[in-house]
Amino acid sequence: MLKTVKTRSGRVIILPTPEEDAAITAAAMSDPDAMPFTDSEWAQAKPLVRRGRPLGSGVKTQVTLRIDTEVIEKFKTSGDGWQTRINDALKSWTQTHNMDQSSR
Repeated sequence: MLKTVKTRSGRVIILPTPEEDAAITAAAMSDPDAMPFTDSEWAQAKPLVRRGRPLGSGVKTQVTLRIDTEVIEKFKTSGDGWQTRINDALKSWTQTHNMDQSSR
C-alpha cells in the first residue's frame, strides 16, 4: 500500500517505499558532485531566510489609533516608510513639547 501525505494546500504526495528510498539514497551517495548532507551537517545548517513577519525591535508598542484621513494620505504620498515617518514626527513633537499633566 502506498504511503501518502496530504499538504495544507490539499496536494497529495506519494512517499517512496523503504526500498525506493534506499535506492535513491545509494544513487545520491555514489555521485561525488551531489553528496547529500549528513545528519550532523543538517543539524548545523541554518535557514537563510526567516519566514513570517520580521522580529520587532522590542522598543515599540503596537496600538490602534484614529488619525485624520488627510494626514494619513499626506504621509502615504511620500512613499514607503510612511508609518516610520509618522512615528518620527510624533517623537519630534514630544521632544519639543512639555508633556507634564500638571501644566494643563
